[in-house]
Amino acid sequence: MAIQDELPDNVVQLMRSGILAEFSTVSTAGVPIDTPVLYFPSNELNSFDLTTGLSYPAKAERARKNPKVGLLIEGGPGEPVISIAGMAAVRDSDLQANADRYISEASHTLPFNPDWALARKAVWYWTRILVEVTPARVLWWDNAAATDRAPQRWDAPADIVYPQSDAAPPGKVSDPSNWPPQPWQQLVGRALERRDGGHLTVVDSEGYPLPIRCRTVKPIAEGFIVEMPKGLPWSITGAATLSFRGFETFVGQVTTRDGAITMHVERALPTLPAALDMMQLWKPTPNTYEELMRRLRHEIQRRGQPLPSIPAERPAPTEYYKLRIARFKAYGGSRS
Repeated sequence: MAIQDELPDNVVQLMRSGILAEFSTVSTAGVPIDTPVLYFPSNELNSFDLTTGLSYPAKAERARKNPKVGLLIEGGPGEPVISIAGMAAVRDSDLQANADRYISEASHTLPFNPDWALARKAVWYWTRILVEVTPARVLWWDNAAATDRAPQRWDAPADIVYPQSDAAPPGKVSDPSNWPPQPWQQLVGRALERRDGGHLTVVDSEGYPLPIRCRTVKPIAEGFIVEMPKGLPWSITGAATLSFRGFETFVGQVTTRDGAITMHVERALPTLPAALDMMQLWKPTPNTYEELMRRLRHEIQRRGQPLPSIPAERPAPTEYYKLRIARFKAYGGSRS
């Protein structure tokens, strides 16, 4: 039976029309890492597809090694909060098909909406690894205020067979780009000044990395004091990340003592320059361009595939794009 037939209408509508989801994977060191991504649901909501660039494949590599992942989909005021624990399958055996899919779904949601004649040149951006996420469990609350109560729940059938990832390509993953790191203390002010809250991600007792929005975040010398919803059915403890739209991601350990939740920060993750200056997607600096192309060439060679061909004309928008852009306009430009 399709998942859409077993969930309330308001949850289904948000799953179909949402723009961004917080997507979390687990590193080999056991650290849950959360990044906001565009997602694309299947027609029956039996899977949620997302992508990462072949030039920055870490999310997909983590998902291939450990397929337990998490998704958080949030709506506007009065809409549900949806937490998905899922099993990931990485798809990179047909990079042309991945590029075609991503361009048709995402090219009409481009930052700053540049001319397609410019945007299509960004092969480092359009060459994609696709990750299919099949839900194992869906938790939801009717709205953000309801997260102080226990969630409603859907579980996949006990006999479900989860799709498996494509075989890993031969050879070593390309060395990561040496984006200059900053001491985490220098990023705190920038992270908090946007006043949009952070997402704290921990690994639950079943091994799924689950992000959730913090109620409040207060800086302290060793990291942050965070206030979390009271209805979470997982413990707020252990290895964690605190991410602010993926621009600033703090890594450390979270502890709960006498009702106070403390994020003890160890470091901040480096940030892709284009995440801070979105025009670098289309006009990267020479150093950024060379780093992106270095990794792209290496990963293409590992897979024995040609660079995807990027169409001269932008494809027509998909039906799901139309739902996403309607939501974008309805909420005044919010990418929930």
